[in-house]
Amino acid sequence: MLRLFAALVPPDWLCDEIAQLQSGLDGAKWRKPENFHVTLRFFGEMDERRAEDLDTELTQITRPRFDLRLKGAGHFGGAEPTSLWLGAESTGNELQILAEKCERAARRSGLPPEKQRFRPHLTLAYLRPGIELPEVMAFTRGLSLFESPVFTVESFGLFSSWTGKGQSQYVLEREYLLV
Repeated sequence: MLRLFAALVPPDWLCDEIAQLQSGLDGAKWRKPENFHVTLRFFGEMDERRAEDLDTELTQITRPRFDLRLKGAGHFGGAEPTSLWLGAESTGNELQILAEKCERAARRSGLPPEKQRFRPHLTLAYLRPGIELPEVMAFTRGLSLFESPVFTVESFGLFSSWTGKGQSQYVLEREYLLV
């Protein structure tokens, strides 16, 4: 069984810059720069045959390259925060369109519809239970004006996720070029 998701990865120079933001919050399990990505669609666990069908569908996606920036910060989990993130926004609506195309590819390959609304973001950290909301709010306020330089998205990938001790390992299984 494979655990798969589609995502785009910021350039290395930006991942290094983002890593410099990862401090000052006790209880944060900071993500490694090599794990930074913007998820387009989480597909979940599937067998190899379904993964091949999904790959075939993702290969059919044709979209132009587009510019993207990371901007602002926030958290998921409401009053009991679970993770910290940086927002992602593209020129036009290209990021949303690409995510919708990944959703359609998933459905055509027989996967159920995504239950959660697409919220483009890059996860900075997962938070340990019991972290205080005011601390999280202070951290995200400190990054509210963060804005990365614009970078061009030239591809997206199909990644597998492997869990074990420590952080998950992500393996690029297939890359899909944008034109």
